Amino acid sequence: MHKLARLDRQYVWHPFTQMRDWDRREPIVLVRGKGAVLEDANGNKYLDGNASIWTNLHGHNHPRLNRAIESQLSKVAHTSALGLANEPASLLAEKLVKAAGRPLRKVFYSDDGSTALEVALKMAYEFARRTGHARSPRFLSLDGAYHGDTIGATSLGHIDLFHKTYGGLLFKTDKAMSPTCYRCPFNRAKPERADARTTRKCNWECVGKVEAQLRRRKYAAMVVEPRVQGAAGMVMHPEGWLRRVAKSVRESGALLIADEVMTGFGRAGELFAGRKEKVTPDFLCLAKGLTGGYLPMGTTLTTQPVFEAFLGEYEEFKTFFHGHSYTGNQLGAAAALASWELLNQPKAKKRRKEMEKVLGRELNSLWPLAAVGDVRREGLMVGVELVADWKSRRAFPLKSQAGIRVCEAMTRRGVLTRPIGNVVPLLPPYCSTDAQLRRMVRALRESIVEVFGREKV
Repeated sequence: MHKLARLDRQYVWHPFTQMRDWDRREPIVLVRGKGAVLEDANGNKYLDGNASIWTNLHGHNHPRLNRAIESQLSKVAHTSALGLANEPASLLAEKLVKAAGRPLRKVFYSDDGSTALEVALKMAYEFARRTGHARSPRFLSLDGAYHGDTIGATSLGHIDLFHKTYGGLLFKTDKAMSPTCYRCPFNRAKPERADARTTRKCNWECVGKVEAQLRRRKYAAMVVEPRVQGAAGMVMHPEGWLRRVAKSVRESGALLIADEVMTGFGRAGELFAGRKEKVTPDFLCLAKGLTGGYLPMGTTLTTQPVFEAFLGEYEEFKTFFHGHSYTGNQLGAAAALASWELLNQPKAKKRRKEMEKVLGRELNSLWPLAAVGDVRREGLMVGVELVADWKSRRAFPLKSQAGIRVCEAMTRRGVLTRPIGNVVPLLPPYCSTDAQLRRMVRALRESIVEVFGREKV
């Protein structure tokens, strides 16, 4: 075993990892990367099949991002945002606001996706109280919601496996039905070998369920991941759901919080996923790809009315009492500015569209496999749901570790990704070549065959 692997096993406790299982095999210790390729301490090379947990946009060791960080490092690495401003954070805020469009006018910096949601929660809660919308306002989120692991973000979550353990620590929130076409009880379409969103037969009962919940009480805000619920299993919403729900939220008087921590920065096919349905929220939470996947940083964009609700004389104590030591960090902001320039180059936009087409074509090769229940794609996000029986959509029990076994087989083929239960995600870095995209899908296809056999539909 490599020395670094021994040190890891001796001292490091990994997130969302059963450490007893971890200790049964030698860890992969990654030591360098270039583009979409990562290399471990033993010299083995892998394709980064999930963009390092959905963060990396332009590839590893990118010269433009490296230079931006080095340039900022030669000036100053960090100064506090408490009572002070800095150059890259100011420039980045301007770009974000101009890109997001009205009514979003202000940017509050934080450290990651969870903290970006915490900021939105606190602002929305206090805004509802100060405007008289609700005395003790609550929040509404979706079944299967995951918005982070800090206490406020966890309170919004509705994945029992992750969140039930901490129930005694959390504040009360409500949940509404998620538009999960593949497993929707209102979808009358029989299972077909196509994305369930395209074959669904329903009357938007899922929207009606949200509207009914909004009528039950006054909410400070509803929180949604636009178009795709990541940790729920790459659950992809049907076209029109977001637009309809956003309209209902507005009519109820609640605010709309868009968690675009995963979907933002082109991952869903547009700069921000909400744009696909012309929805602009009251809060836009960003992280992950914000710095191109280089450094932790989060932002919460909000409106002028929310901002003004916290204005007053000093002695009124209407200040937004929230902040972090590394809020607006210069290195993170410098990386984000460089990433922004790369992201918005015309040739980069064109290339992402080409990648979507290649990925879509390659994924069609998975449909003949009987262990594949649904193949979902939104932009450059993919979720392949593994099932015990595709005709009934019967799921594999979690203890079978179906997703884990397939991802382990993919690792042996030189492609890294991490399952979400029985769903195998693919989120390639934007620098991936056509050949690398084909290799990712081929590794997934061959791994499914290795684990479940060659049975076909």
